[in-house]
Amino acid sequence: MKNRSIIAFCVCIIVCNAQLRAQNQDVPLNEPDYNKPLLFRSLPDTIPVKISNFERAVSYSAGEDVSVNISDNVQFPFPGKVMSAASKYGNSIQSVVIKSNVYDGAGLTISKVTDSNGNTSFTGRIVSMKSGDLYELVNVNNNYYLVKRKFYDLINE
Repeated sequence: MKNRSIIAFCVCIIVCNAQLRAQNQDVPLNEPDYNKPLLFRSLPDTIPVKISNFERAVSYSAGEDVSVNISDNVQFPFPGKVMSAASKYGNSIQSVVIKSNVYDGAGLTISKVTDSNGNTSFTGRIVSMKSGDLYELVNVNNNYYLVKRKFYDLINE
């Protein structure tokens, strides 16, 4: 009887030990690839935006082939196809996503938000998951600019 309890105890220890070893697996991590090619290398770090073109862009419908002229000062047309368009809360939030057919599949995302006082603001960015740079839409003293950023400064994988 004493031998059976010792054997049962040893079997329990072995099973518990095997269970504990199964829990010690390394967590897979996605290491950042800092060697991604720069998609917007030939463009300046800051581009003034013609906001009236973004006003028009948020009214596009999904499936349309469009070209958004980003700026009057810098030659930066953004041709592509509207992948999605949304309007919520009585048009107080309007968003559009345009996938480029020129800039290696980069996506231009623009959102227009109108508050209860009628003030409008825009947010947006141009991002390609394959490149090491992107543009973020920034408001500086009611003037909008696309500011170049590094991919991993904004996005964590």
